[in-house]
Amino acid sequence: MAAKQAEKALVQQWRDILALHARTQCELDRALHEHGLCGSDFEVLDILASAVRGCSYRVQEIAGRVHLSQSALSRLIVRLEREGLAERGTCAEDRRGVRVSLTAKGRALHGEVLPVQRAVLTRMLTHP
Repeated sequence: MAAKQAEKALVQQWRDILALHARTQCELDRALHEHGLCGSDFEVLDILASAVRGCSYRVQEIAGRVHLSQSALSRLIVRLEREGLAERGTCAEDRRGVRVSLTAKGRALHGEVLPVQRAVLTRMLTHP
């Protein structure tokens, strides 16, 4: 009986985590929409912004830090590049690899929306 109760509590905890994630993602998307971004766009910009100025990330490094498939991430990066927010280049260590970095426009937009994203996280995660 106690094992069943513990299992039930564990499943409920997991469902609560999923629900909080879904609510937070919707709020992020809503808040970032007026800046032309969605939550996934911001996550990639935020990762790229964390690079030392002038440095870039390999696509595989970004993929390991976001919850997107490789193909969805590639499409997102193409869109960011088309909008002038990011740029791709070849990887010196492996010519088959692609490196991605922020443009000046991307860095400026990230700085503009960073407080918006952080405010949503604060609101959603400190008072779930």
